[in-house]
Formats: sequence, structure tokens, C-alpha cells
Amino acid sequence: MDPAVSIDSLSPVARKMVDAASPAPMRQMAAKGVAPGLKPAEALTVIALLSESADDAVAATARATLGRLPDPILRGALAGDLAPGVLALLAPTYAKNLAVMERIVAHPALLPETVVLIASLASESVAELVATNERLLLAHPEIIEKLYMNKATRMSTADRVLELAVRNKVELKGIPAYKEAAAAIGQELVAEATAERNPDDVLYVETEAIAKAIVVDPSVEDTHRLDEETGEEVVEEKFLPIHAQLAMMTISQRIRRCMLGNAAERLILVRDSNRLVAAAAIKSPGIQENEVVRIAASRNVSDDVLRIIALDREWTRSHQIKLNLVQNPRTPFAFSAKLILHLREHELKALARSKNVTGAVSTAARQQLSRRNVEG
Repeated sequence: MDPAVSIDSLSPVARKMVDAASPAPMRQMAAKGVAPGLKPAEALTVIALLSESADDAVAATARATLGRLPDPILRGALAGDLAPGVLALLAPTYAKNLAVMERIVAHPALLPETVVLIASLASESVAELVATNERLLLAHPEIIEKLYMNKATRMSTADRVLELAVRNKVELKGIPAYKEAAAAIGQELVAEATAERNPDDVLYVETEAIAKAIVVDPSVEDTHRLDEETGEEVVEEKFLPIHAQLAMMTISQRIRRCMLGNAAERLILVRDSNRLVAAAAIKSPGIQENEVVRIAASRNVSDDVLRIIALDREWTRSHQIKLNLVQNPRTPFAFSAKLILHLREHELKALARSKNVTGAVSTAARQQLSRRNVEG
């Protein structure tokens, strides 16, 4: 158990119940919460210790008991003295139970590290409860990060805790697109200085529901297609519902969808006209290589997005991503020139003849072919 609970702090009866040398039936009964003579707090401590027993049967029983503790034991234990380690073990099980979490969050022995864990697992109502302690959030910014990245956290709550961090100049390293999210919040604070901001939680929830029903496999399809008449990318009919939802969102809401949404949302948002949103989409922790392959080939993404891809060593290990970046006329030439060195001869020949790339790329491809022929 981390942090550890001292066995010496237990009464002789409790110590006997957790002793591996004690009779198995006694330990099994204690694991079920049957502990005559023990006060609720000590009974809960015994169950917590037994949940980490080397005896698999006893440990399994104790873990099951932790998930369905009788209310008298739970209520009595949380009203008394409990070791921080017991609270840390108990919190994940009840992270979605507001009534229990109200008592756990108020317990004086609760450690900030446990609140971080609660924030990552919390239900909507529990996330709102955690978010009310601004002093704790500022002292331990990781709690803000976990609340923001928790899909159950209301958009308005996520906005509020992010704004708290921005106002207090706290950098949140656990949010991949924090720079973009902070900039969006800052813009909204300036724009709405005289009005109360009221992010639309209903819109956010509706968007989540629609997104779940729309699946895209980036290896075989995209959210957009090229209109041959206009030469512009247009949204495929299948993805129009989620596109419409995202279009109604604020910048900060769209950035959070970049962090928590699915592939279809990312493929739409990476093309967003707002550069903060587009950059957040390509920085999403959920993005996969097959999405990046698509994005690197898109001529409707900003050079900022292509620059982020080109600077990522993991992504540019993919030969297809390197080729797509070079073929994309929106990729800054400084990156294309370096990537050309890694292309195959037939690809260089195609680039040298292509009318769909910039003149600088065609010239660089011819020069690379010439150098290889001389060397050969």
C-alpha cells in the first residue's frame, strides 16, 4: 500500500487478522468485513491491508468488500482516523459516488496525490466537487490537468479550472495542447470581460454523443474529399453532423474536443481555420499514425500543422509521412528539402516531373537524383 500503513498502529486484534500466520478462515471473515470488536476505521484498515495480501483468495475477497462496504462501516470509518494509504486505496473505487466522495474529499488525511487520482476517474458531479477547491488546484496543478482530460468533467468546469490556471500563470504540462487552450481562454476573457462566460455544456454533451456514433478508419477513408470543380476539400456527407456540432463550439471547447474526441473530430479540427484549434488537433494524445498520414497529405491544413508533423521524430520515421509532406505544397520548403534526402529514386523522378508540387521541390528532387547518379 502506498503510502504504507503501519501495522504497529493497529490493535492486537486487528494485527492478528492481517497476520499471514493466522488461520485462513479468520482472515477470510475479516476480508468480508466481519471484524468483531473493531471500530469502523480499523475494520476498514484491515480490509484495505488484506486487499493487498499475498494470499490471492483473501486479497480477492477484500477487494470485493471494498467495492460494497456496508454503509455503517464506510460512514463510521470516514468520520474517524484513517491512514492516507487507506484513503488512497478506497478513493478509486468510489470516485463516481458523490455521497461517499464528499466525505473522502473532506477527510483531513487525504493526500493531494489521491485527489489527482480521483480527478482522473471522477464522475461529472465528483469532478465538480473537486474543482471547487481552488487553493488545492493551484498548489497541485496536476489535479487541473486530470480534470481537464477527464471526459466526464463538464465543459464549463474544464473551462473554469483552465481559466484559474491561466489567471494565476500556472503552466499545465499534462495537457498536450495547453499553450493553445490557454491562448483561447485568454482571448475569450478579453472578448467577454464585461459578460459572464457560459460555455454550453449541453452542446458539448450532444457533440460527444454524435461523435460516438460516427466512426472513421483513417487508413481507408477521410472526413473530407477533394471537389474536382473547385479544387477545395469538402466534408463528406457522413461527417456533416459532427462537423456542424463542432462549428457551433467556442475555440476552447473545440480545443478540448481535440484532446478528448475521436479520429473523425481530429481530422475535422486539424483543418480548422483557427490555428490554435488546428495545432491542438495534431497534438492530441489520441492521434494515431494513420491519421497523421492523412493529415500530411491534406492541402487544407495550415503550415503550422505540417511543421509540427515534420518536427516529430516518431512520425517522420514513417516513409509515407515523409513522402506526403514533401508532396504537399503547403509544407515549408526547409522541411521538404531535408525529407527529400530519404526518398526513393522512383519517388524523386515523380517529384521532378510533377506539376502538383512547388518548383523548389521539383528542383531539389532533380538535384538529389543527379547527386545519386554521380555517386553511383
